[in-house]
Amino acid sequence: MKKAYLGIDIGSISTKGVVIDEDKNILCSIYLWTEGNPIGASKKVIAELGRQLDQDTYKVVAAGTTGSARKLVGAMCNASIVKNEITAHAVGTTTLHPDVRTILEIGGQDSKIICVENGVAVDYAMNTLCAAGTGSFLSSQARRLGVEVEEFGKIALGSKNPTPIAARCTVFAESDLVHKIQMGHKKEDIIAGLCNAVANNYLNNIGKGKKIFPPIVFQGGVSKNEGVVKAFADSLGEEIIVDENGHLMGCYGAAILALGCGIEKPFSFDVADMEFVTREVVCPNCANHCEIICVYRDGELIDSWGNRCERGEIKQGQD
Repeated sequence: MKKAYLGIDIGSISTKGVVIDEDKNILCSIYLWTEGNPIGASKKVIAELGRQLDQDTYKVVAAGTTGSARKLVGAMCNASIVKNEITAHAVGTTTLHPDVRTILEIGGQDSKIICVENGVAVDYAMNTLCAAGTGSFLSSQARRLGVEVEEFGKIALGSKNPTPIAARCTVFAESDLVHKIQMGHKKEDIIAGLCNAVANNYLNNIGKGKKIFPPIVFQGGVSKNEGVVKAFADSLGEEIIVDENGHLMGCYGAAILALGCGIEKPFSFDVADMEFVTREVVCPNCANHCEIICVYRDGELIDSWGNRCERGEIKQGQD
């Protein structure tokens, strides 16, 4: 039986998963919408990976998780390692593109830039409060224009005169978009303007003060938008590399981290059929009043976190 390693990236908008072999080749993968239910989405990802994987040949011996719900899903699948998005994306990208110097990433509700030297992340920045210029922003504007967001890029490339759109704020962008529509601007020009606005907003906020050196790899769901890729290339005057698996880079990195951590833990695809519940409790044992998250599998406590001292520690077997 050959060893395999599972990685899951749980985001606010989408959840991604891969299984890799010992040579870091992707054996199977899945990308789907989180829909506000990270537990349900992760169970679907695990079930689908179980269907795709040749389980007569490969056995998953370690799992890694990353993303906004990484601790929760890490508890669910008995993960060997739980890492932040910066580390996971950097590891995944440098594995496929060893010479990369700058990683641009735009997801559903967040964006990040990672600066790399000699294969190591040395600086980064993320958006924190505003989703302007992210995937959800583009999706909402696509609905307003009556266009499928998947067609955004192709339509944008047909523009000869992109319309300037103010995209520093989602509310202002929507107001400006309505105004430009009422003024009679062509749809392809407005869409191209939105793509340019996303790139400019990113570079002026997330990328502010960062040294952006080539090779530049663009990833995340928005990297599939050809219009935004062109906007970055025009703004930076550099080639923008988009990997075919760029939308999976976080979970790919998590799987590689699981492979490299040297900790093998039992994993079963049957986890997709188990019942998981979370409960929040407030610790009364000191003035901190820590909010502790407890995770239960089929009614049994399997993990908890959030306490800032040992008095708030909740162990398996406690309720």
